[in-house]
Amino acid sequence: MSDRELIFQLRNELRKHNHNYYVLDNPTISDFEFDIKLKKLQVLESQYPELSDPNSPTMRVGGAVTKNFQTVFHAQRMYSLDNSYSKSDLLDWESRIKRALDGPVSYTCELKYDGASISITYKNGCLFRALTRGDGNKGDDVTANVKTIKSLPLVLQGDFPESFEIRGEIILPLKGFKAMNKQRVSQGEEPFKNPRNTASGSLKLQDSSEVARRPLECLLYSIEGDTGIKYQYENLEKARMWGFKVPEEAQCVDSIEAVLKFIEYWDKARCDLPYEIDGIVVKVNDLQQQAELGFTAKAPRWAMAYKFKPEQVSTKLNYISYQVGRTGAITPVANLEAVKLAGTIVKRASLHNADQILKLDVRVGDAVFVEKGGEIIPKIIGVDLSKRNLGASETKYISECPDCKTPLIRKDGEAQHYCPNTIGCPPQIIGRIQHYISRKALDIEGLGGETVAMLVAAGLIKDAADLYTLQIKDLLPLERMAQKSAENLIKGVQSSKQIPFERVLFGLGIRYVGETVAKILAKHYKTVHALSQASVEDLEAVDEIGIKIAKSVYAFFRNDTNIRLLSRLYSYGLQLSLSEEVLANQTTILTGHRIVVSGVFDQVSRNELKRLIESNGGKVVSSISSKTSYLIAGSNVGPSKRQKAEDLGITILTEQAFLDKI
Repeated sequence: MSDRELIFQLRNELRKHNHNYYVLDNPTISDFEFDIKLKKLQVLESQYPELSDPNSPTMRVGGAVTKNFQTVFHAQRMYSLDNSYSKSDLLDWESRIKRALDGPVSYTCELKYDGASISITYKNGCLFRALTRGDGNKGDDVTANVKTIKSLPLVLQGDFPESFEIRGEIILPLKGFKAMNKQRVSQGEEPFKNPRNTASGSLKLQDSSEVARRPLECLLYSIEGDTGIKYQYENLEKARMWGFKVPEEAQCVDSIEAVLKFIEYWDKARCDLPYEIDGIVVKVNDLQQQAELGFTAKAPRWAMAYKFKPEQVSTKLNYISYQVGRTGAITPVANLEAVKLAGTIVKRASLHNADQILKLDVRVGDAVFVEKGGEIIPKIIGVDLSKRNLGASETKYISECPDCKTPLIRKDGEAQHYCPNTIGCPPQIIGRIQHYISRKALDIEGLGGETVAMLVAAGLIKDAADLYTLQIKDLLPLERMAQKSAENLIKGVQSSKQIPFERVLFGLGIRYVGETVAKILAKHYKTVHALSQASVEDLEAVDEIGIKIAKSVYAFFRNDTNIRLLSRLYSYGLQLSLSEEVLANQTTILTGHRIVVSGVFDQVSRNELKRLIESNGGKVVSSISSKTSYLIAGSNVGPSKRQKAEDLGITILTEQAFLDKI
């Protein structure tokens, strides 16, 4: 056998043994034999570099160093899931599903792995790229690190499609996590806090050989793209056949009652798993029905995450401090005796507002009950009055800003107190600029929250517009600011001038204007000037804009400080109107029309169809009512949708008729 043939034979053998060991948990050779074959392959590959393969088993050991992780757009957005915490939430969700769909509905129940989300693209059966979730639209390219995870196939087997994405979770099994911490403690290092954060942090390590030393696993749950697969449960089976690690615990059931039994079982049995889960994910099994249901702005309508009840602990409240947010909102914070909660050490918890403090009657020195809301943010949920010290003083809410000493205000109908000193209060200044540079806004590379605070403290910036006046000579005297980092910061600031209007609008930090509302306003008014001239009544007339948002936007553009900020941003070249390219693809043909899309389409995808509706002024809705303007009906359109449209006299358009119309 020639060396060339031996290289290919060793690669195939090692891939098979790797799959048997890490995926099937059924090793067929010893670790020693595996290592001998791997070393032999490494020697041969070094002798024949022309036969190198980016997906060779030797890539598992890592070695690539990534100093800056490239940001890449997802081919399809990675949505979050809506959460439920009770049986009634799930029953309400099922009712919405049944109202929107025709015929019987089955569900796939899957364990909700507690790790770091990942989207992996395969081309011609080989791992091509791995992206973190990021903001859902784009993520960081962590391919070199992900390739070191031994349970993830670099080369597939079976009848896989030519190109597809598969999504899953990078986790750190409990056994491996404990072994890592044992070793760190023996070396005098701090132990890692919990498996989830350690798994997530591992993906962004610069040295992939360090990632290779961590016992990460990749559990897969969703295949994206046109694969011919019809059901979610089939998705899992196919992924397993192609070589992916897909836990066997998932079940396909025909009723919500069976879903609840699955949840009840795993709420107790989860402690027996080799890895952490924080709930159950329930999905409509039929992928065609999933397409019918579609998405909200944030999550799929066809899936729901049932979160297990969070763990509670008791600890002592040492003192209460107060934080000032970018809008001036004051948040009281409980500073606690350190306590372990859901795998992390908790020292602080939110008390939300004065009403919450009064409701709980929480006092310094109390024994308090703490839990993690959604298992993320610690919060105090009660006081153990039996342990209260005699004479413990009632908590009096502060009357002045803890930073600038301005008297606080509280508007009628609002729970929080505010510091009205928007111009001179340091935390507000820092918070607004940090929001402006955040990932979903201007996403300025080379500039982080700590650097913003440092720039404000040095008197170099007082608002977002000041960023565009910075020079390298201003930055070099600052702590930890070398020539290269100063150059990168200035370059990132200048690059932000190309960020589209809707993200700049979001970055302005107008109260109640989140990412979605910013897109709606940008699309409707097209320029910041037109938006600034709108009355409260004009704004409220925009679809999905309520009176609270309308009043806030109107007030923002009547504030002299904000007007000066916008004028400066305009002079520095920021995008304060929709680009000509975007405007060229927009019409008002469908303005005021509510349109339902149902069925399978031949000429354009369902997502493209929805984009066409929105770019021509229409609104996509999921269910038919008397307010519906059109039903665009593809093949396999739901018979009850068609019947309801006919009963209500709603125009039914074929795909071609709709395309002709626009």
